[in-house]
Amino acid sequence: MAILETIVIAFWAMLPAYVPNNAAVLAGGGRPIDGGRTWDDRRVLGDGKTWRGTAMGIAAGLALAAVLTFIAQDVSSALGFDVPAFTPLAALGLAGGAMLGDILASFLKRRSGRQRGAMFPGLDQLDFVVVSLPLVALLDFEWFQSWFTLEVILVVVVLTPILHVTTNMIAYQLGLKNEPW
Repeated sequence: MAILETIVIAFWAMLPAYVPNNAAVLAGGGRPIDGGRTWDDRRVLGDGKTWRGTAMGIAAGLALAAVLTFIAQDVSSALGFDVPAFTPLAALGLAGGAMLGDILASFLKRRSGRQRGAMFPGLDQLDFVVVSLPLVALLDFEWFQSWFTLEVILVVVVLTPILHVTTNMIAYQLGLKNEPW
């Protein structure tokens, strides 16, 4: 597989996981998932993790996976190589795993004493990858195995932090985020 093909497949395959956290920020607000509960005098998750944001993030990832699946054959023909069409379970694993990864990252941040929005290098950029890929493998191993080759996974691990930092800087400049990370 050529490097450009690998990059395109990695980006396409991860789009349903890349979008949920951004959609959650836009649709966020409402009741926090942790209900305001604390553990060792620290919030379990914080106000930034809400039921509405989580639901909208997952819905956005699922909707994007459906659109990508609808156009996958035409895009594959235009590119000269196949891009993934998403099974329902693969889409759910990517979108749901992305949101679960973000929630778990918030939990770890609170346990380490970091406040909402505090930087946590590595975790901030890869939390959703670390959860979504194993969840997809668990839910639809055949689909996972056919698309997430070692090369694609390596590109995802390198590409994701770059995309994450870039999109966060844009969101910060647009006033959608309070911090640029």
